Amino acid sequence: MSKIDEVTKAEAIRRLNDAFRRSLVGGSVMLTPGVSDLEPISLEQALIAVKSFDRFTSDNDPYSEHDFGSFDIAGQKLFFKIDYYDPSMEFGSDDPTDPSKTTRVLTLMLAEEY
Repeated sequence: MSKIDEVTKAEAIRRLNDAFRRSLVGGSVMLTPGVSDLEPISLEQALIAVKSFDRFTSDNDPYSEHDFGSFDIAGQKLFFKIDYYDPSMEFGSDDPTDPSKTTRVLTLMLAEEY
């Protein structure tokens, strides 16, 4: 794959990830036990933080896909990670740039659960 193809692929994945992350619609959202145990207001704040996250850097986003982020809520560090599965969610997606071949799964976790 050429460098241009890699950039184009990353841009397509980034657009799809941003749309999913901002709306939390069109995929699945998984909460780890630690996040599920948060107070309701902290969980609400965490979901708002995921939707509005825009601090992507070369350190936390080396492939420019906007698939990982971290932030603090109620004195705890949280991470989110977006993974790409096939529509049946049995295997990884063959093509994360194609929504018909991909189910996006955002996992929200406490940093200590990573």
